Amino acid sequence: MSLNDLRTRASTVDRAKLDATTDEDIRRHKAEDGYGDMFLPETVREVVPPKALRIRLALTQQEMADALRIPVGTWRNWEQGRVALDPAARSLLTIVQTNPEIALGALRISNET
Repeated sequence: MSLNDLRTRASTVDRAKLDATTDEDIRRHKAEDGYGDMFLPETVREVVPPKALRIRLALTQQEMADALRIPVGTWRNWEQGRVALDPAARSLLTIVQTNPEIALGALRISNET
């Protein structure tokens, strides 16, 4: 199958069902598959997907990229999953996720000096 075939092929994902899936549904499915007892240590934080973080902060892609002082193309690649987040980018997004006002404020101040 060619790349063009893949691009024009209709999706088989039921988006409505996916969007309707709750956290409780996910926990139940994990338990049914034998992964229900798996947990992350308290010291580990899952990184919010870039798009979800940006939407939570009510910023456009350009505003988010400007706030992080990165090219908007880099942000778009992260959001669309074309480029995996490297450890430094994951750390940056974790900091922004944890306390956006302080993180973005610090980036803004360091950009002004």
